[in-house]
Amino acid sequence: MAFGLLRKELTHWKSEVSSGRIAFLTHYWMDERFPGCYTVTKVGCNDVEKLIAWGETYDLQPNWIHMDDNYPHFDLFGEKQKSILMSEQQWSHLRKFNL
Repeated sequence: MAFGLLRKELTHWKSEVSSGRIAFLTHYWMDERFPGCYTVTKVGCNDVEKLIAWGETYDLQPNWIHMDDNYPHFDLFGEKQKSILMSEQQWSHLRKFNL
């Protein structure tokens, strides 16, 4: 279940993904399969080859991509999420969610 997300943030992310840019969207999240993880960052791009190449720089496997028809994306959480957000200088995500 997702929460802590503004409609304009989601709309902006979808626009960026649809335009072929690598886009980040972080929100609160609860999933009993991942205890201790309370946020997720979706990193999307509708150019799947570009998304795969981006993911390779962080040792993310192509088969980890959620192949949504319109918004293919990686789901990042835990230490990997924080590490990538720091590398990508996504300071607003880190601050807002106290990561």
